[in-house]
Amino acid sequence: MDILAVGALLLLIMLLLLGGGVWIAMTLAICGWVGQAFFTSTSPGNNLFSSFWESNASWELAALPMFIWMGEILFRSKLSEEMFEGLSPWLNKIPGRLMHTTILGCGIFGSVSGSSAATCATISKVALPELLKRGYSEKIALGSLATAGTLGILIPPSITMVVYAVAADASIIRIFLAGFLPGFLLMALFSGYIIWWSLRHPELVPPQDPPTTFKEKIKKSGQLIPCSVLIVFIVWVLIAGYATATECAAYGVLGSLILAAWSNSLTWKTFVEGLMGTTRTSCMIMFILAGAAFLTKTMAFTGIPRELAEWVNAMHLSPYALIAVLTFVYLILGTALDGISMIVLTSAVVLPMIQKAGFDLIWFGIFIVLLVEIAEVTPPVGFNLFVLQNMTGKDSNTIAKAAIPFFGCLVLCIVLITVFPEIVTCVPNWLMGKES
Repeated sequence: MDILAVGALLLLIMLLLLGGGVWIAMTLAICGWVGQAFFTSTSPGNNLFSSFWESNASWELAALPMFIWMGEILFRSKLSEEMFEGLSPWLNKIPGRLMHTTILGCGIFGSVSGSSAATCATISKVALPELLKRGYSEKIALGSLATAGTLGILIPPSITMVVYAVAADASIIRIFLAGFLPGFLLMALFSGYIIWWSLRHPELVPPQDPPTTFKEKIKKSGQLIPCSVLIVFIVWVLIAGYATATECAAYGVLGSLILAAWSNSLTWKTFVEGLMGTTRTSCMIMFILAGAAFLTKTMAFTGIPRELAEWVNAMHLSPYALIAVLTFVYLILGTALDGISMIVLTSAVVLPMIQKAGFDLIWFGIFIVLLVEIAEVTPPVGFNLFVLQNMTGKDSNTIAKAAIPFFGCLVLCIVLITVFPEIVTCVPNWLMGKES
């Protein structure tokens, strides 16, 4: 069969299995097995075992359950409630009020974790119950969490950025610096939509709290100090180079346990419940990662990503037409591949095309990271959709629909950095000078 036809067939099988209620991880693994068994000469059994082992035997991945445990501790103690109580007076007059905490929380936590799944899972565990308890719209909360969780791979440090820098033979520090301004821009777009939606639907936003004096605001903000100190400490030791992301996750868990004990909200029951909740969520995410890794290996053996890239190359497009087509291609790949695999499997063909068209490789790195973010909330294999589905019990399609407006913010951000590439390049050029 034609390689692209094989890709279409595997996508159809995936949609049928997901529609039939088969587990997400099993669906990915079945599609991978079909692709290898019928369309390659390799042994699917051996590759299945190696993919499952390689995808989970990672030091960096050890940070994932630790960050999730940190979120569980904050959720099951009084700490998360105190955080929201402290933030409430300051956000009281801003349309959307506490809804903005999902964006701010994901932005801050994303800079620590470097993982979309960890950011989405941790902030959802802390923020979602508090927002629903206070009467905020579940639809907007789910949509903002699904998309803002992707900030974990845009705001440095980011494993995806490191992989791209290696593939493109570009400066990792420049890539990191280039991600800050687009990350803040995306946060502003997300919050801007929340403000616009709140003004359009005031009846769906809880009423304002009674006005408070500046002194009362400062007093209530005292409840923010414990968690704020913990977050600042984690960010500081990571940026200063004193600890890796995994070690920061361990500090986060230890700090959360100490704060929970200090506030007298840590009991043996909450400790065990938090540990079991962490185990369930972590196993779910790692099982999906393993299935995705096996499907990624199938894509590599069949050559589908490379075939798509070569198909684009054969069109001989103008620079902006090339960017438009590559956007479409990467969105298709994002329905079946994780971000790192998208970069690794296509870089050999795509990067020479980008250089020939006159685009800056640092700019293209941020461009492709934004496309990876979109893939995280694109059915049928939007990873953040699966994380929220398993945490809330909501169908992934329901979450995807809630995320559509924020999906539009991601697309708008891509348009803005394409029209104004200085948004990406100005910070690294300012701090490190222009590349010769």
